[in-house]
Amino acid sequence: MAHSTIATLVAFGLISLVGFATPIAAQEDGTVTERAMSLHQQAIVVDGHNDLPWEIRKQGNLDIARLELGARKTTGHTDMVRLGEGGVDAQFWAAYVPARFMGAGAAVVALEQIDLIHRLVATFPERLEMAYTTDDIMRIASKGKTASLIGVEGGHAIANSLPTLRMFYDLGVRYLTLTHSSSLAWADAAGDSAVLGGLSEFGHEVVREMNRLGMLVDLSHVTPEVMRDAIETSAAPVIFSHSSARAVRDVERNVPDDILAMLPANGGVVMINFYSEFLVPEGEERPGTVGTIADHIDHVVAVAGIDHVGLGSDFDGIDEEPVGMEDVSMLPNLTIELVRRDYTDEEVLKVLGSNLLRAMRQAEAVAVELRASGQPGLQRLPYFGRADEGNE
Repeated sequence: MAHSTIATLVAFGLISLVGFATPIAAQEDGTVTERAMSLHQQAIVVDGHNDLPWEIRKQGNLDIARLELGARKTTGHTDMVRLGEGGVDAQFWAAYVPARFMGAGAAVVALEQIDLIHRLVATFPERLEMAYTTDDIMRIASKGKTASLIGVEGGHAIANSLPTLRMFYDLGVRYLTLTHSSSLAWADAAGDSAVLGGLSEFGHEVVREMNRLGMLVDLSHVTPEVMRDAIETSAAPVIFSHSSARAVRDVERNVPDDILAMLPANGGVVMINFYSEFLVPEGEERPGTVGTIADHIDHVVAVAGIDHVGLGSDFDGIDEEPVGMEDVSMLPNLTIELVRRDYTDEEVLKVLGSNLLRAMRQAEAVAVELRASGQPGLQRLPYFGRADEGNE
């Protein structure tokens, strides 16, 4: 889709000078760069995860005005100017809830962050507009704005209650990350003790209710066993909103090959995280480059196929970024790198966003069928802690 900011920069030959601290080698090849920038403008560029709302909470005590996001800033990863320079057509804003609030106000924190995202969009109507469906994304992108969606990061935010999950959907939440850093009463988290060995029966019901609602099941932050259980249970494509390939960088937050191999049957999408810790192979020099991000894309394509990879930057939630991807304005650098690697036009468009749009549209279609044939889930668990504390 056309992005006026990018088009202006290209027309005046300034794309390497505005926000691109380290232009990549591809920019020496005018043909490659011209084709890449044309594709970036044509694409519906979707980023699966941005933590700016939490930065607003931390730095501004929920007061958006205090961060002066309407101006181009020299700190952080995101503001309205750089969002436009990066050509972002659709952004999932994270309503992040730290695990420390589990059983102690997690739902309230989630509601505050959801409210903050709605207020952020209302503050910058010339740049942002709320989106709830794939049709909304297409309509808003056609106007040159960034379609803004909400993802709740941390399943503890639903307070072990399917009715609470439904209310989040009604407030605009379109994905739920099943866990964050701590295991729940119904799902094990990557990096924490694996209490359940996957999903509990209630965890399966959470996935089914998300399918019925049309809310994407986000498997970033969970164990491989939860990934497997969720994929086998889900009637709709799953996503990994901000994860990379474990075979390239062996950390628990990344996706193993055996899970990648399950995605063609499910339709799911791994949205590559830009955090150097999750990208750069052990023993190689950090922080890596834009090419390191592309290495993860290459691997997911090799194992799962071109239809199952996207972008999930984790901007404003990471503290080390690859050279050439220091903030959201630099997203076109990745498009240039993909063109350099001989991705076809169609393949580039899929990586930049159409894969996620296809998965979301499939989830919407599944929801229509399930709502016609099933009733809302009523299941709840006690509102405290983990499975090893007597909740089930």
